[in-house]
Amino acid sequence: MYGVQAQGIKMPQASSSQTITQEFGLGKITLNYARPNAKGRKIFGGLAPYGEVWRTGANTATTIAFTDDVTIEGNKVPAGEYALFTIPGEKEWTIILNKTTKQWGAYEYKQADDFLRFKVKPVKSGEMIETFTIQFANVKPTTAEIQLLWEHTAVKLHLATDVDSRVMASIDEAMQGEKKPYFAAAQYYFENGKDLNKALVWITEAEKSNPNAPYFKLWKARIQLKMGNNAAAIATAKEGARVAKEQKNEEYVRLNEALIAQAK
Repeated sequence: MYGVQAQGIKMPQASSSQTITQEFGLGKITLNYARPNAKGRKIFGGLAPYGEVWRTGANTATTIAFTDDVTIEGNKVPAGEYALFTIPGEKEWTIILNKTTKQWGAYEYKQADDFLRFKVKPVKSGEMIETFTIQFANVKPTTAEIQLLWEHTAVKLHLATDVDSRVMASIDEAMQGEKKPYFAAAQYYFENGKDLNKALVWITEAEKSNPNAPYFKLWKARIQLKMGNNAAAIATAKEGARVAKEQKNEEYVRLNEALIAQAK
């Protein structure tokens, strides 16, 4: 918490600041905002009036920066930094990305500088949130949520990013090199619905570098099971469990045995 100087007295900020960086897709998202407290006040429809532009926090305007292109609620947003303003409403919020990031509050906000506006529905939260919170949730490789939480209100913004074409191109390029990423490529193909025959070839090549690695055997068994070859998956996972027991690696004993049970 940063302090402020007032006639030689150092005091904490009334609204603490927070910076969050979230890895997303192949890039990062960085949020900077200040966090006011409710202090018994009515927030939405009160301190933050309905129908008026709100700084979405306190002090300087909240900012959000993307290193890669994303979509928010289906709207394309190029990489860059934006001020995040909102217009709260009882049944509908307007979310605003504004191109002017360096401003205090919303006092000098200009709609002409907006990059994007879209509407979302707020939801009521049973839990009382004392401190205004922006957080990332349900973060997956290509989707995530930004959640705005305060008082008894929650607003969720759905994010998505398209990285598949870039990952596939990087795999193709890396496979032309001297050190081929067999294991990582096989995992990506498995998890993203790609050619499982190719994934099986690659995991088999990866296995040659360390034949007693139980994690290689686990992933090979997963690929075999997804291909519908249950007998091969069971045989591979049994071998994985055996070497894991020899190495006293309880985690991979458990994972391989769980796959055997699934395949049966």
